[in-house]
Amino acid sequence: MPVPWFLLSLALGRSPVVLSLERLVGPQDATHCSPGLSCHLWDSDILCLPGDIVPAPGPVLAPTHLQTELVLRCQKETDCDLCLRVAVHLAVHGHWEEPEDEKKFGGAADSGVEEPRNASLQAQVVLSFQAYPTARCVLLEVQVPAALVQFGQSVGSVVYDCFEAALGSEVRIWSYTQPRYEKELNHTQQLPDCRGLEVRNSIPSCWALPWLNVSADGDNVHLVLNVSEEQHFGLSLYWNQVQGPPKPRWHKNLTGPQIITLNHTDLVPCLCIQVWPLEPDSVRTNICPFREDPRAHRNLWQAARLRLLTLQSWLLDAPCSLPAEAALCWRALGGDPCQPLVPPLSWENVTVDKVLEFPLLKGHPNLCVQVNSSEKLQLQECLWADSLGPLKDDVLLLETRGPQDNRSLCALEPSGCTSLPSRASTRAARLGEYLLQDLQSGQCLQLWDDDLGALWACPMDKYIHKRWALVWLACLLFAAALSLILLLKKDHAKAAARGRAALLLYSADDSGFERLVGALASALCQLPLRVAVDLWSRRELSAQGPVAWFHAQRRQTLQEGGVVVLLFSPGAVALCSEWLQDGVSGPGAHGPHDAFRASLSCVLPDFLQGRAPGSYVGACFDRLLHPDAVPALFRTVPVFTLPSQLPDFLGALQQPRAPRSGRLQERAEQVSRALQPALDCYFHPPGTPAPGRGVGPGAGDGT
Repeated sequence: MPVPWFLLSLALGRSPVVLSLERLVGPQDATHCSPGLSCHLWDSDILCLPGDIVPAPGPVLAPTHLQTELVLRCQKETDCDLCLRVAVHLAVHGHWEEPEDEKKFGGAADSGVEEPRNASLQAQVVLSFQAYPTARCVLLEVQVPAALVQFGQSVGSVVYDCFEAALGSEVRIWSYTQPRYEKELNHTQQLPDCRGLEVRNSIPSCWALPWLNVSADGDNVHLVLNVSEEQHFGLSLYWNQVQGPPKPRWHKNLTGPQIITLNHTDLVPCLCIQVWPLEPDSVRTNICPFREDPRAHRNLWQAARLRLLTLQSWLLDAPCSLPAEAALCWRALGGDPCQPLVPPLSWENVTVDKVLEFPLLKGHPNLCVQVNSSEKLQLQECLWADSLGPLKDDVLLLETRGPQDNRSLCALEPSGCTSLPSRASTRAARLGEYLLQDLQSGQCLQLWDDDLGALWACPMDKYIHKRWALVWLACLLFAAALSLILLLKKDHAKAAARGRAALLLYSADDSGFERLVGALASALCQLPLRVAVDLWSRRELSAQGPVAWFHAQRRQTLQEGGVVVLLFSPGAVALCSEWLQDGVSGPGAHGPHDAFRASLSCVLPDFLQGRAPGSYVGACFDRLLHPDAVPALFRTVPVFTLPSQLPDFLGALQQPRAPRSGRLQERAEQVSRALQPALDCYFHPPGTPAPGRGVGPGAGDGT
């Protein structure tokens, strides 16, 4: 069954019928104004530089209203183009400055009457036009005799003929004085298309224009171009942006007739269609038929994403501009709804693809961002959970500061904010005394602070055990001791059998280096170690994307007590230095298998916040990179050179509490033998002598 909202039959857009249009002869632009005013078209193509609003020292002319009219600009009777005439209405703002003599001796009662008759007001009025794909600015000069000046009243208008625009296009017009004394005026004009014009026979571009019908049936949207088989035309789909140039999505040169099918999931409000005949100087006509489509608006929010850039900055990615506002919220452990922190923090307006900031001192996994539109929650993401781990059993304390150093504290709970201390029956109220002691002793993490208040996250884990009854402690003590002995034996045997998990990260500098990494990973698997490397997971990497694949591997490795190995090369060092300098990777910088670049968004916070020791080790190959070349931030964990420091490297990969095995040297020699052919091939291509083999200082470096 056809969808009711889309039963349209459009000829390049829906436009009002225009019965008759005035005709202008000649290609020249012109201007004229109201009786008594003098005006001049100073320039018809200038650079638009509005600048800031400046205070007016005396009476000035300022635009108060814009009025538009459609006309035809014709070379001949049947050779015309659609043109937009603009009338700018002007008024006088401000007053004449009273002369010093009149200030001293009383002056005249009516300053406007007493001004010299040969004085006049002058203004430079700028008109700015923007209509995809063209933009233009013109400058009009207007003079008003002082005899006609009445303060606060309109003095007339100046008319500009005229701005040529494409049929069916949308024209945005701005007007302001130069210098600016008032805010600019703006107006949007939707031009009719060929079907909406009674005079289309006078416009050559209408003669061969392809007719477009838009219809929908079920989940499919059809673009039907009803043209002859000999007609060649261009068709383009693009996202129309309020700020910035349009974003192209799809373009083809076609021969009619054509039926193009779009899936309903591709529809967003700013998706527009541009069509034109493939002829010299042809008119490009644009329509945006999905602006009011409810399904397109739902698709827009489904495509929108929140992205964390740094601790304080984030942005909203979306295909189209949208009205929205954002605020922080606190999500407690246990699945309770996320509670907005308003107050003390306020809602902030959100602009798509523009960096926004929250004044946070520290990140926390329970902090989330909510995005509302029309007072309806559209997006909610806990951005910090990706880098700081899962939700914690913490309680959020809100500190409010008043005059004379007065302050009050409350604990944010699902039932509301519970004052501390309190006799209520909530969990925070029962532990209120201990929470206040934790806050005073510095055991709570301060997340935000300003003159009006602060936010504190206080851990609650330790109070869970205090609620146990003594009888449970007595009953469980013996069972726990017995189970501990059995589990230690079982875990020791299990860990020895399975080996420790190791996630190997590297930069794919070239194919030879990848083969060298593969040889190292294969050798480590024989120790035993459970090695994960993107070389062996290309299918999962392509399906999930490098960011999601790395997050899953890192989380699993660290939860199992494993270790992340950063294998440094010249390419890896360059990427790390770029991140440390810029703080973010450029859009689209990493390929479908570039897990190293994708991993830096999580690896860097671990090093910056001191969580890397014990969970990370570094390594590099002899003769390829000196350890001193590794950025200082990453040298807070051990960095080993291979194969000269293989014994120490393998010792660092063992379980933290595992005893140093006497077979460590033997295993190092085993790895060195497996690694040496790949080293020879990488550093000594066929036809050159291979280096000596072995483990220890000098091995693999040709000495």
